[in-house]
Amino acid sequence: MRHAERGGADDWPQSSVTIPGGSGILPAQQPAAPAREITSGGTAPVTVSERTAVQSPSWDAQLPPTAPPPTALPEPAAAQPQPPAPAPPKRARLYIIDAIRLFAAMAVALHHYVGTARVNRPHNLIWDRPISHIMPSVFRVAAYGWEGVEIFFVISGFVICMSCWGRRPRDFFVSRVIRLYPAYWFGVLFSTVVLTALPGVWTKPSMREVLFNLSMLQSGSHIASVDGVYWTLWSELRFYLIFLVVVAAGLTYRKVVVFCCVWGALAMLAPVSGFPLLVLIADPDGAWYFIAGLALFLMYRFGQDLLLWGILALTWLMAQDELSRRISTVEHVSSYRGALVLYTVFLLFMVCVALGFTDRIQWKWLATAGSLTYPFYLIHYTAGTIAIHHLRDRADPRLLVAGLIAAGLLFAYLIHRLIERPVSKLLKRGLTNAFTQLGPMPSHKTSP
Repeated sequence: MRHAERGGADDWPQSSVTIPGGSGILPAQQPAAPAREITSGGTAPVTVSERTAVQSPSWDAQLPPTAPPPTALPEPAAAQPQPPAPAPPKRARLYIIDAIRLFAAMAVALHHYVGTARVNRPHNLIWDRPISHIMPSVFRVAAYGWEGVEIFFVISGFVICMSCWGRRPRDFFVSRVIRLYPAYWFGVLFSTVVLTALPGVWTKPSMREVLFNLSMLQSGSHIASVDGVYWTLWSELRFYLIFLVVVAAGLTYRKVVVFCCVWGALAMLAPVSGFPLLVLIADPDGAWYFIAGLALFLMYRFGQDLLLWGILALTWLMAQDELSRRISTVEHVSSYRGALVLYTVFLLFMVCVALGFTDRIQWKWLATAGSLTYPFYLIHYTAGTIAIHHLRDRADPRLLVAGLIAAGLLFAYLIHRLIERPVSKLLKRGLTNAFTQLGPMPSHKTSP
């Protein structure tokens, strides 16, 4: 079992105590007579004490004045304290998760540039002609790139559960704010500038829309997003909100399993309930991917068992419905069978990650690559499609797409270094000080 190899908040330290063999107080004994060895039948020597010729004095008899006083036997040595149990070895960083996130972001970008139904229409504003006529082979592959979003959701469930295990609710809140908002604020302002300076493909947002977008809550108020990719953040925020309840109660194996079961039941009942609030909270379109990520992390931390395999199998079954509906209502360019096969392969690969088969991948550069994923995702769509609109007749289409992805990754690196990291430090310091003024909150001990 993998949980025997990993330490964590659920691994209680083991200690052993040596109990002395007696009280340490023994009656005085008369000096023993010399012993002699006898042998019998070639066996090993046996030591036998000879009988003493002098009888022991009665209890009423007086000891002669010259008799030495009885001496007490020495106290047995006190039990030596056992050394503390060694600290469990620190788990290596899962660099493969960073690689998967970067792959998913690039797949989504490729899909938006050359794989959507929009870019395959005649006289579309991006390429001006069907992309399947320009790059037929690339189009057939990029048509499935939208599944990068589903991959994001699974990875999010895995990483969020891993990063907040044993942490307080305030720590979880601060970590999510500093992770999401600095790059997002820059993305909103950057996309607004691009849409204002280079019109012709997308509608310029109003000042009210831009200001409301800075809250990241525009979808809840039916206000249009500045960039179309922001819809995924609304699902992420709802996941964080309901998972915060479990974090506040103290994360344990049992509580996370119960959370997965309860959330799955609500997501299953929400579409037929007729209650919009239940649909809003349960998020039936994204719930099963987040639950899959949570189950995979429990496999990673505690080892596989039949219950976790059952939860993961149910998420796979329920995901079929979401994949089918998205293809028929949004994408229109990929097949259900192909999408299901790709998602199944990804899920099996994540099982390999959870069971430790990829632990040997320790390429440290992947950590930097993974940090580019979020800012790249935020800025690639609006700016990239507008750039294609203006450059489509001046460069080879394949080189143009490859150049846009490369330039987007470079720009994302600059955003991460110059915007995201310094602003995150300021936010963390300010929020930490604010929570400190609220006073300490009880921490939770986690156990399986």
